[in-house]
Amino acid sequence: MRGIAVGLGMVWALPNTALGLLAGAVGLVFGAHAHWRPRDLAIVFHGWPWGPGGALTLGNVILHTGDTLDSTCVTYAHRAGHADEAPILLADHERAHVYQYMALGLLFLPLYLACGGISVRNRFERAADRYAQTGRGWWPWA
Repeated sequence: MRGIAVGLGMVWALPNTALGLLAGAVGLVFGAHAHWRPRDLAIVFHGWPWGPGGALTLGNVILHTGDTLDSTCVTYAHRAGHADEAPILLADHERAHVYQYMALGLLFLPLYLACGGISVRNRFERAADRYAQTGRGWWPWA
């Protein structure tokens, strides 16, 4: 049953995944490299040459400026000075966004932007941090 749900989620996220694949393909021309990460249900483009650092998820694609998602980062709350929290794994945070895309499909991007975009106030980012900290709670309205 889980396999069917994952398959349906990947199909539901496909328009966003297509955007990610297009961006990733452009990155390949500039030195990025790609591989499938089964645990994250995503194709990861490492060495993606644009952005301030970190990662961006589009459907089942993760665009990552570094060499490995298995690196630590700070939570949004920690970065903003709202809390003193232990570092999390970037892979876990981005996996939560993959799950969010698979649940919300085309609704993800407008809802994400309506909730504040890339900021500590965004419930999607707080949920991704919560999931990275605990392994649970990736749903933004939990």
